[in-house]
Amino acid sequence: MTGVAVAQKPDKKYKVSHTPAEWKKLLSPQAYEVLRHSDTERAWTGALLNEHRKGTFVCAGCGQELFKSDTKFDSGTGWPSFWKAISPKAVDELKDYSDGMERIEVQCSGCGGHLGHVFDDGPQPTGLRYCMNSVALKFIPEKQK
Repeated sequence: MTGVAVAQKPDKKYKVSHTPAEWKKLLSPQAYEVLRHSDTERAWTGALLNEHRKGTFVCAGCGQELFKSDTKFDSGTGWPSFWKAISPKAVDELKDYSDGMERIEVQCSGCGGHLGHVFDDGPQPTGLRYCMNSVALKFIPEKQK
């Protein structure tokens, strides 16, 4: 399934920017559809769903740090979920009215790539659930001492 093109923040200059052809060369076909066309991977299929090591989740498009492993939790939804972004500046949140719903889309602030959505049904201390597509993320394990 192919979604619509990413509706990025108007007039925002991203640190990482490529043409569609360049993005296609840099990303896998599935990552391209998710990051650049707001597609969603099927629940329970993502490679990072069961990633439990200590480390950092970064954007698969530009490498920007997005989430720490200590904020990841099992939401039971089939997608990697986090209760907090690594920094408020790491992600952009935009209103999303696609599929007949009103949601908050989460994008990487470094490249404007679609990551997933944020909901207000997560655990404390924030009460948030950043529901992310595995294919939009890469995991960087914490270095062993």
